[in-house]
Amino acid sequence: MVQGIIGGKAAPAATAPQVRRLVVDEGSEGQRLDNFLLRILKGVPKTHVYRVIRSGEVRVNKGRAGADTRLALGDEVRVPPVRVAEPAAAGTPAPAREFEVLFEDEQLLAIDKPAGVAVHGGSGVAFGVIEQLRRARPEAKFLELVHRLDKETSGVLLLAKKRSALTALQDQFRNRDTDKRYAALVIGTWPANKKVIDVALHKTLDAQGERHVRPVAADHADGRRSITLVKVAKTFPAFSLLDVTLKTGRTHQIRVHLANEGHPIVGDPKYGDFVLNRQMARGEHRFARMFLHARQLAFEHPASGERITLGAPLPAECETLLAHL
Repeated sequence: MVQGIIGGKAAPAATAPQVRRLVVDEGSEGQRLDNFLLRILKGVPKTHVYRVIRSGEVRVNKGRAGADTRLALGDEVRVPPVRVAEPAAAGTPAPAREFEVLFEDEQLLAIDKPAGVAVHGGSGVAFGVIEQLRRARPEAKFLELVHRLDKETSGVLLLAKKRSALTALQDQFRNRDTDKRYAALVIGTWPANKKVIDVALHKTLDAQGERHVRPVAADHADGRRSITLVKVAKTFPAFSLLDVTLKTGRTHQIRVHLANEGHPIVGDPKYGDFVLNRQMARGEHRFARMFLHARQLAFEHPASGERITLGAPLPAECETLLAHL
């Protein structure tokens, strides 16, 4: 018996592992073979997936293929019998939710992500933006995140509605052809002459799997060069509102760079001033989030090539805090 899959959506699993033949649809077109299989074979160790590819047991159009083979529309992928871990008992499904739309066409969806919502599930988070949007749009054949924002960060978030759009946009992010600008309120008076931060960053995981990023020397073996541009937008007593542009896109880059300069972001739960954060959350301001907002994103449309600039206004709670300051 052969189990059929179209575009990676499996029919009900048989009792024993079966050979499967997957026909590549528009949602999987252009994807690498290894990434395609890792998505299909959830619960199978990565090492085993790469082993069956190397052994030639995986076939594309009846021929051997490497892990980096790009799949085309209509390709047939033969997957050998692989035992997939039984799915865990279903918990509460992600609730269907739409977010404020900043831009949408047949290729793209851009939303204004609120603070406090993860972009995807994992690491103790049951679900995020992507899972909620997929539930709200069951008719969508393809919907994937183009980039990430921290859970505590609000603002412009870009998603792709086609595989071709996803790969084109991710290439732009990788090649630094996008323009990403943020509003950040930091503690203290930022020096007006400090306009460029060029400090390497090193990402680590602690014993609990918690991600931490720290500044390191430029020649550190595991450091990655990271560049942030900073302009002072407005000053307040004891605070500065900054206009921040990312030239590289490292994990927690803005948060770590600004904290390393002695001016942590207001409300930052990981790199900030925890005493002040508590005072801001409980005191007269009642400000209980991180003041980092992705206010603008510019990129080239993956189909038309037109330069698109999207903006998200500062959230009401941030405007209220600035008015109080």
